[in-house]
Amino acid sequence: MSGALRYDGAVPPAVPAVEARWRVLMTLDAVGGVWRYAVSLASALRSLGIQTVLVGMGPPPSPEKVAEASRIGELVWLDAPLDWTVENEAGLDRLAGLLDRLAEEHEVDLLHLNLPTQAVGIHTTLPVVVVSHSCVVTWWEAMHDGPLPENWLWQVRRNAAGLARADAVVVPSDSHAALVERCYGRLNRLRVVRNGIAPMQERAGADGGVVSAGRWWDDGKNAAVLDAAAALTDVPVLMAGPTTGPNGQSVALKHAVELGEVTHAEVLARMAEAGIVVSPSLYEPFGLAPLEGAALGAALVLADIPTYRELWDDAALFFDPRDPRALARAVTQLAADPARRAEMGRKALMRSRRYTLKAQAEAMAALYRSLAATPAEIAIART
Repeated sequence: MSGALRYDGAVPPAVPAVEARWRVLMTLDAVGGVWRYAVSLASALRSLGIQTVLVGMGPPPSPEKVAEASRIGELVWLDAPLDWTVENEAGLDRLAGLLDRLAEEHEVDLLHLNLPTQAVGIHTTLPVVVVSHSCVVTWWEAMHDGPLPENWLWQVRRNAAGLARADAVVVPSDSHAALVERCYGRLNRLRVVRNGIAPMQERAGADGGVVSAGRWWDDGKNAAVLDAAAALTDVPVLMAGPTTGPNGQSVALKHAVELGEVTHAEVLARMAEAGIVVSPSLYEPFGLAPLEGAALGAALVLADIPTYRELWDDAALFFDPRDPRALARAVTQLAADPARRAEMGRKALMRSRRYTLKAQAEAMAALYRSLAATPAEIAIART
């Protein structure tokens, strides 16, 4: 992968002392995994002396999420859309001014933007870190063989502009870094900082059931294959997460048990009880749900895609994500063999310890500090 620096969580970089009240403006949304990423990272950054102002956009968060964020720091919610929910880029033009104003009002030292398009048009002289968790362009590249639809071409242009505006671009895996560069060209300021989670108490159950979590209305999460596999096995298959999206996207589950959009705590409890966590995703830049299942000691059954091979090779069972019969066979065999399930759970648990929230936060803090320390060099690099 060209132009990338990896922080894989195994050997975190040294972090200089961070003075109290160092402040970061961090964007997030309440639709997908960015919420969990942002609130977890913000929580971990507090122990390093970094305060976070969380700035949300898109559909508003639930009261539970508002309470969760408020325990960490200040939460500001903007009446502004997410880039993948608008028909054209004109709907995004007012965001830059809002972010510039908030950065000034809250006297932050750096902006951490969790969508590349959010960096377009901002005028702040503060350092800007852009994180590419996913975008419609990389999603399309992973999901389809043909060219991007014409009405989405503005997404390429605007994402590219946001990536170019950034002082550093962060991605959560080598696989996603390669995909981003395939879509947008080489990025000299690209860094891989793998996601992480806080330690959990190993408590995977022994009932041999299956739990999977995702925003199932998204075709990339591959709900249809998991639902079809549920009809081919006697193993209970529970699917947590919304089946209707913000733009009216929807999927109907016929065979799996639909849990709907439940709390994060309930998802973890279900994973622990079942002992098998499945992710059938066709497109996944990282995948926090498998990591959470692994940290609980659950056995993983994962789609055979580059990201999951990178993160979980030799620590999970893999299946062809377009073959529901292959998935059904894998979960049936694992559910029927407690010893094998326990062995795979141990392997997943050991691998999960590479991806810690502490290492992620330290890597991001080191990146923030390096940018803040060299503003003149950043200005020269942009010219």
